[in-house]
Amino acid sequence: MAATDAHGIRDVLSGDPRTLAPFVLGAVLTHYSESGPVSVRLTEVEAYMGPRGSANADPGSHTYGGRTARNAPMFGPPGFLYVYFTYGMHYCANIVCGPEGAPSALLLRAGEIVAGEELAVARRPASKAHKDLASGPARLASALGLTTADSGRDALAAPFSLWLPESPAAAVASGPRVGVAGPGGTTEYPWRFWIEDDPTVSRYKAARPRPRPSTA
Repeated sequence: MAATDAHGIRDVLSGDPRTLAPFVLGAVLTHYSESGPVSVRLTEVEAYMGPRGSANADPGSHTYGGRTARNAPMFGPPGFLYVYFTYGMHYCANIVCGPEGAPSALLLRAGEIVAGEELAVARRPASKAHKDLASGPARLASALGLTTADSGRDALAAPFSLWLPESPAAAVASGPRVGVAGPGGTTEYPWRFWIEDDPTVSRYKAARPRPRPSTA
């Protein structure tokens, strides 16, 4: 599974994210922004698959209802970024997987800052400890300086780089995805993967029930 060049890494990422996840844990993603580089070692990811009616339909995926301008990067080549804005305040980043045209991705849920900590702290001044800088998808994207302007950009080319570990982490756990409403957030979709006992892994939270509209 090890790959050292962009072409080889892209070939690896063309597989099923549910299979790739253990090999991506421990990978290092770097963003060389104008403010400087920040690198994060990935410790937690979530796999997301395709639209309703496809071979790998995923009710928790942004692509479930079909292709839109927002989720279009997920339908593109593997190794590209899909970054979205949520709750009116946070960015979350994914690395697209699978063959082009068959949308799937890995949400980058948590990691450890391994380079550029000073810049990451400046971007995440509310973090109380090193382990909190990228513990959670919004924190990770913020520490790396990612926004929706980066959606559709190649994570394997400047100003980014991705290094994959030679072997999967020694202890990988899996379970339901965090904060996903409906069937996609149940134990039928244990597509969240993390390095066991790593202090940067985010805490599990089920989706909050959505209030039903009043019929009065």
